[in-house]
Amino acid sequence: MTVPTSSQLPLLTIELRYEHDVVLARQRARQIAELLGFDGQDQTRLATAVSELARNAYEYAGGGRIRFAIESGRHGAQRFSVQVSDDGPGIQDLQAILDGRYVSPTGMGLGILGARRLTERFRIESAPGRGTTVEIARALPASAARVGPEDTARIGHALAQRASQSSFEEVQKQNQELLGALEEIRVRQAQVERLNAELEATNRGVLALYAELDDRAQDLKRASEHKSRFLSDVSHELRTPLTAVLNLTRMLLDRGDGDLTPEQERQVSLVRQAVEGVTELVNDLLDIAKIEAGRTVLHHSSFVVAELFAALRGISRPLVLNEAVALVFEDRTGNAQLATDDKRLAQILRNFLSNAIKFTERGEVRVVASDAGDGMVRFTVSDTGIGIAPADQARIFEDFIQLDGPIQRRVRGTGLGLPLTRKLATLLGGRVELESTLGVGSIFSVTIPRRHAGAAPAEETESPGAAAEPVTGEHEMSWSGTTDEAGR
Repeated sequence: MTVPTSSQLPLLTIELRYEHDVVLARQRARQIAELLGFDGQDQTRLATAVSELARNAYEYAGGGRIRFAIESGRHGAQRFSVQVSDDGPGIQDLQAILDGRYVSPTGMGLGILGARRLTERFRIESAPGRGTTVEIARALPASAARVGPEDTARIGHALAQRASQSSFEEVQKQNQELLGALEEIRVRQAQVERLNAELEATNRGVLALYAELDDRAQDLKRASEHKSRFLSDVSHELRTPLTAVLNLTRMLLDRGDGDLTPEQERQVSLVRQAVEGVTELVNDLLDIAKIEAGRTVLHHSSFVVAELFAALRGISRPLVLNEAVALVFEDRTGNAQLATDDKRLAQILRNFLSNAIKFTERGEVRVVASDAGDGMVRFTVSDTGIGIAPADQARIFEDFIQLDGPIQRRVRGTGLGLPLTRKLATLLGGRVELESTLGVGSIFSVTIPRRHAGAAPAEETESPGAAAEPVTGEHEMSWSGTTDEAGR
């Protein structure tokens, strides 16, 4: 099959002189569309569009010409093109017709608009006294072979073999097409109704699911409130006997009631260590319960980094029992002024420090304060300890998660320190981050605003030095509070 050398390959020309030529134009349009591989619906669309334009030319201009051709585009795509032209008076209200604002009593406007809707490309030119030319086109089906000059001859021969039908037969054909279109519309309408019913049923199911999810959310909220209340009540109930046992063991170890034998001292020390572990768990549970219940109150104060580090240094040094581990504090902020809850910040850092010291057998534990920009300050606690595997770095911030290992088994704790640390950082308007390499070490960091959103203006904050004074009591444990001894 050859490639055309011109932009158009003529197929057929029909002169519109008599009324039956309009019927012939419709028939030929359908037949050519069929020979070019168009499906039944496209054949009907093209035949109807050509019929409307031919009727306009015959009725308003007294006749005209219809040219059928194959048109080649810039990129080789081919279209079935039909041009209907006449030498009549032209169309005076063309733009109004195209805009849908004008329809002639005889239906000319409907014919033009209908032809435009039925085709992919539509062009019309009309001027008073110079006639009207309308071009319509539709791309050949993707499955159709490329049409060359010899194909146009084949199509012409096939058309010559087909006798033209009478007007009655054409009307009968149109009726069949109309019935087919109506049946298709009925089937599609039934499909739409079925889809609407399915959609309505789905919507009811979605609404029921939303209602169930809302009920579950309410149940979970109530369960969370009950859990928080239970933990708070139990923690408070346990504090009194635990404090009494701690005081009694301290009195015994201080020889308040006389000397102890070595075995008695060992046993009392074991009892004290066990009670201290339970006390840490109770403190952690109480803090978490208060945060989850939204009852944690921040107490803001104004202090500088040096004061915070002084207090942390004094508390942390007794924890460093291994001379092979150095404890270093470094302030890179220029002794920045902070306005936040100093006790909660110290509680976070003490958790980091306790973990770093316990899981570092040699090297150093370094605490660094640095400017993080945008009014934020970052505190990092790095160590040269055992490190944390990538798979475990997210798990250690989950409640009660304790990693396994020789060192971890030796210093097992509550598994609540790091989860509590993350919650406290959020309360302070900040975030906790972790970088770690197994066998190399870990870097825990907390980044918080220099001035917490709830802090009073500078002139109303407490005087510097408040953070440096150790405090004791039921909740004032930032300098002696809980740690995550099993987080790693």
